[in-house]
Amino acid sequence: MDTPIARTPRWRRLLPRSRGRWAAGLAALVVLAGAGTWTAAADDSAPAVHRQDRMMRIDGVSLDTSYFSTGGTRRRPAVLIGHGFGGNKNDNRAQAQKLAADGYAVLTWSARGFGKSGGKTSINAPDAEVRDVSKLIDWLADRPEVQLDAAGDPRVGVTGASYGGAISLLAAGYDRRVDAIAPEMTYWNLADALFPHGVFKKLWAGLFVTTGGGCQNLEKQLCEMYERVAVSGKPDAAARALLDARSPSAVADRIKVPTLIMQGQTDSLFPLGQADDMAKAVKANGAPVSVDWVTGGHDGGDKESHRVRQRVTSWFDRYLKGDKAADTGPAFRVTRTGGVDSTDGAALTRGASGDTYPGLHSGEQPVELKGRTQTFRNPAGASPPSISAVPGTGGGLAQLSTLGVGLSVDFPGQFARFESAPLKTSRRLTGSPTVKVNVKAGQGDAVLFGKVYDVSPDGKQQVLPSQLVAPYRITPDQQGKPVELTLPAVDHEIDPGHRLRLVLSATDLGYASPARPTTYTVSLDGPLNIPTAPGLTTASAALPWWTWGLPAAAVVIAAALLLTARRRTATPAPDPALTDVPLQITGLSKKYAKSADRYAVRELSFRVEKGQVLGLLGPNGAGKTTTLRMLMGLITPDDGEIRVFGQAIRPGAPVLSRVGSFVEGAGFLPHLSGRANLELYWQATGRPAGDSRIEEALEIAGLGDALARAVRTYSQGMRQRLAIAQAMLGMPDLLILDEPTNGLDPPQIREMRDVMIRYAAGGRTVIVSSHLLSEVEQSCTHLVVMDRGRLVQAGPVAEITGSGDMLLVTTADELTEPLAEKIAALPGVGSAVRTDDAHGLLVRLDDATSSQLIAELVRLDVPLTGVGPHRRLEDAFLTLISGGSA
Repeated sequence: MDTPIARTPRWRRLLPRSRGRWAAGLAALVVLAGAGTWTAAADDSAPAVHRQDRMMRIDGVSLDTSYFSTGGTRRRPAVLIGHGFGGNKNDNRAQAQKLAADGYAVLTWSARGFGKSGGKTSINAPDAEVRDVSKLIDWLADRPEVQLDAAGDPRVGVTGASYGGAISLLAAGYDRRVDAIAPEMTYWNLADALFPHGVFKKLWAGLFVTTGGGCQNLEKQLCEMYERVAVSGKPDAAARALLDARSPSAVADRIKVPTLIMQGQTDSLFPLGQADDMAKAVKANGAPVSVDWVTGGHDGGDKESHRVRQRVTSWFDRYLKGDKAADTGPAFRVTRTGGVDSTDGAALTRGASGDTYPGLHSGEQPVELKGRTQTFRNPAGASPPSISAVPGTGGGLAQLSTLGVGLSVDFPGQFARFESAPLKTSRRLTGSPTVKVNVKAGQGDAVLFGKVYDVSPDGKQQVLPSQLVAPYRITPDQQGKPVELTLPAVDHEIDPGHRLRLVLSATDLGYASPARPTTYTVSLDGPLNIPTAPGLTTASAALPWWTWGLPAAAVVIAAALLLTARRRTATPAPDPALTDVPLQITGLSKKYAKSADRYAVRELSFRVEKGQVLGLLGPNGAGKTTTLRMLMGLITPDDGEIRVFGQAIRPGAPVLSRVGSFVEGAGFLPHLSGRANLELYWQATGRPAGDSRIEEALEIAGLGDALARAVRTYSQGMRQRLAIAQAMLGMPDLLILDEPTNGLDPPQIREMRDVMIRYAAGGRTVIVSSHLLSEVEQSCTHLVVMDRGRLVQAGPVAEITGSGDMLLVTTADELTEPLAEKIAALPGVGSAVRTDDAHGLLVRLDDATSSQLIAELVRLDVPLTGVGPHRRLEDAFLTLISGGSA
């Protein structure tokens, strides 16, 4: 694409520049103020947001888009929201609706290769995904309700997280019409993110490719590059150049718009250093920049979604709407975690902020380390590896480290360590520590992983802040002389009496190390320099409510306890009539958090008998997962009752020992065998080893000889079956499986179907939630169909697929949506839904007969080619939920 021409940044042109314009602006303000007051008085409710879904054709590729607005002809700024890698446009629906209600025209889309969009993923190539965004901006420019700065130039901002955050930066660099951006938890240079200092980040790279639909969904040269680097374990110059060209850093000098950067602290994929590089580049271009370090990240933790969304809206209010009163927040903010709220177990957080962004090396203080020259080994095959962050399972570890609890592993003989004296005063480490070392390898490159531990006074506990390490490849020409290592950027409080421990390890689970065994010799060449960012001010902690609330409420609380103690402590008595019934749900309801009238599940009732394989079906948002979480005792219903074998379900209810579950996959230790992982899990339950019935579970799962192999060698299908085997340990009478076939190919799906059928054959019961309707039809005996939290229908599969009188009407020409609606409104017709190719119609008859329907279709001049019964589950399902939301 062409390089943008020089221009006055639009954010500098948002205010009137002449006396006449000031007068006009003042007059408009008076009119708008009056209208706003009148509207507020007339209707306190938020404006209704309308959504339009359409497929757009761009350069021969279909893009699935959704457009959100409150209607009307008033012109307003526009916002584009990009999704994360492996996601789709629906991930951003809630944010889009909120921005639209706040007065923006909002467009979301599924990027190439994702969702319903066509094409292959090019990872934000300038001539593919970036060009797509420019075409979407062209489309916005033609909308009559979108504000224009010039013909074909809409007032537009771009935001998004991860992959979507990168496209916001790239859009600003390649398309001069972009006016403000708000990237979240993203990369500045993808090569630096996946090949930091020449080391291959193998686990994250593998997850990146897998999440994106596999290598076959990538552009050919990207797939070839990934496979080449994954096999060699070492990135080459061509791999770097390929990712460099698709990174925002390639257009660093062109990004000249107000930029709000929000980056995660618990993020081993895109660490804080990526945000630092983008902040410095945009600031050098003269544009306003604000940096916000959020608690969570790609490794898990609290992503502070509500606060982040509010800040994005304020940023766009200021730089798109020109609202000078909008609070865009400080130039720098970091969320700090410390302690746990005893009332609800939530982590306590508060913000620290500064008027300027301090960077990663502000206020450095030297800390002397002690330690002789040390020699250690890089083991053959780089195994066993040290463990720090573990993508997919490491989020909890990173979260725990913020609370002063650490879990990391360094194997003896495979690392060097250097330690400080106990600190006399507390230190707040904010940024990237640095240290100079001398390194020599027995042969070839030295690959080291640097990390700084916070060690307790007794030396028994060490915490690795955010579970982060810094990988380095030190080539032979760099060896034998001082090399400065920049260690992971973190925000971490070090208490008095604690020590700092620098560890340089030969291996790490998340990265590729040389497979050839050798030795490394390391010595220090200076102190550890820790940044302290002294210009920050930490917000005062809120006064605990109990310091003022308890004295005033003591009598009321005591009275309430006395009056309700019996009701609170009483557990509903077992129901003898349901002793042999695996599950009965009666009147179950659960409202959304912080909502008085919006339900996730509402008045749900159904029953499951022994030996049944029950499929729980419904569109996204139907309430399936919420129902399963209540069934497992993870959340408490607002109303209604769940009984398992006659026992009422409560958190920790003894009857839950008869329930096994598989929800959203299981985290296994990759270096252990499948059997060892299962045995370790069962030991953690505290139940007798003889009760595990592990051999029976393994026989049903059908893993065979693979049980003796390390889990890291397993295919996705084998991992899923191992997870199912884990859920089957103890042979529970009721087995709950949430999307057990996710990520499996057709042969693996068939194997998983056989596992479920074998398990239920012994008289046990299986409940499976799945979106693969054809598999449900073949493996389940009974169905429960939900939509918008309510039960739509329940019963045997054959009864549901044959329920009503469902006909397939085929036509010579495509049926229009208005015609389909007209047919659906005919007397005696329950519903009418167009088929995917629009050459057919699924019609459910209520009172009308097929001959009456045919007569009406002829009267409407429908070019019929056939009318016949239709009984597939997919069609029945679509018909049942046809009244649901779009």
